[in-house]
Amino acid sequence: MQLLPRRNTDQRSRADLIALAVAVIAVATAAVAGFLLNSAGAPLYADAAPLFGYWLPHVGPGTPLALSTAVAVVVWGPALAARLSWGRLLAAGYPAALLWTFSLAMIDGWQHGIAERLTDWTEYLHDVPRVTDIGAMLRGFTEHILAGRPDSWTVHVSGHPPGVLLSYVWLDRIGLGGGASAAIVSMLIGALAAVAVPVTVRALAGVAAARAVLPFVVLFPGAVWVGVSADGMFTGITTTGVALLAVASIRMGWKADLAALLAGVLLGFGLFLNYGLVLMLPFVCVVVLRTRGIRALLLAAVGVVGVVAAFALHGFWWLDGYHLVVQRYHQGDYAQRPYSYWVGGNIAALLISAGPLAAVAVRRAVLDRGAAAWLVGAAAVAILAADISGLSKAEVERIWLPFAVWFAAGAALLPTRHHRWWLAGQAVTALAVNHLIATNW
Repeated sequence: MQLLPRRNTDQRSRADLIALAVAVIAVATAAVAGFLLNSAGAPLYADAAPLFGYWLPHVGPGTPLALSTAVAVVVWGPALAARLSWGRLLAAGYPAALLWTFSLAMIDGWQHGIAERLTDWTEYLHDVPRVTDIGAMLRGFTEHILAGRPDSWTVHVSGHPPGVLLSYVWLDRIGLGGGASAAIVSMLIGALAAVAVPVTVRALAGVAAARAVLPFVVLFPGAVWVGVSADGMFTGITTTGVALLAVASIRMGWKADLAALLAGVLLGFGLFLNYGLVLMLPFVCVVVLRTRGIRALLLAAVGVVGVVAAFALHGFWWLDGYHLVVQRYHQGDYAQRPYSYWVGGNIAALLISAGPLAAVAVRRAVLDRGAAAWLVGAAAVAILAADISGLSKAEVERIWLPFAVWFAAGAALLPTRHHRWWLAGQAVTALAVNHLIATNW
């Protein structure tokens, strides 16, 4: 009678290894194809395809800290996650994730790895000095999206709604201007995902599942790009929005109502950080379907509508910006990137950013009906929609961070005795990327 469960467990473990092997083959195939296409002069515009960057094996001042952080989380993370009180666990998880992100960034040194990341001419900080009147900026934002005009926004500002530029302008106005301050704040916000994802899992699947997930969010391989890119900030904001909605959906009272309203504000603001964050909808659907939290959904909707209305009243209409951004995208050289390569190359980049756990999480989620599996499914749906659209060709290891981090929920589907091995795989992935490739973000 006891042999069947053991046999089933062994079969599932073998299936996990097969899923991992398929993922490794997919990444290797994309890398080899990328090398050959780059050598032939194809317009991939990514020297280390499927990743955006170039090959540069190196070590740096962050290497010892990154290695020690990884070892500490792999060795002691699962045990601490099982033993600490919930509050203390979250209090430990956030700084651990922040330390992991910071140490990975410091592999490239303070200047290149952190302080100068957001100061490039393509980045948001380039246009911050142009904003002398926030109201005028919002009213005239769409007039500067298209390329070929003397007053066009720089690449990243034109490619996003005005919420990102507005955020960095606000930082500048309160005395946190410059690349170093913007980078630190972006990392501080991005690390909130290490709290938000487990909180969501706990609300939907219980505390045991959430405890299993937390070490994996801490050692999220995508932290390579959280430190430092604005997309890391988007990740912290949107995951926190989903977490607040999940908590509000299982509780009653004015605090729950306030949490739902704030969730809507954060998710609504997310729409004005990146047009693609409309794809956070599958996560909202999972929360509502699993909790039947209609009241929380309606209050969150009020928050979203309030944000949309605020931008509209100040002169920016989301749909106008979106249609112009599509035009702007096709004006640039990067629009020439071949869809035939990147429709698969994007998935390979995602498998690196989300780590080897992603492939196993998807495999197990297909056979599981629990809430953690639903969250993994939501991430897969969002990514497939973005991939098929053709508006995400390359750089998705950064762009898809708000979706990729949710694959960590799949850790709740793994046998506890395997956690350290998969955590090690996550850590090795991030360390390999940051030591072998000079990433552009």
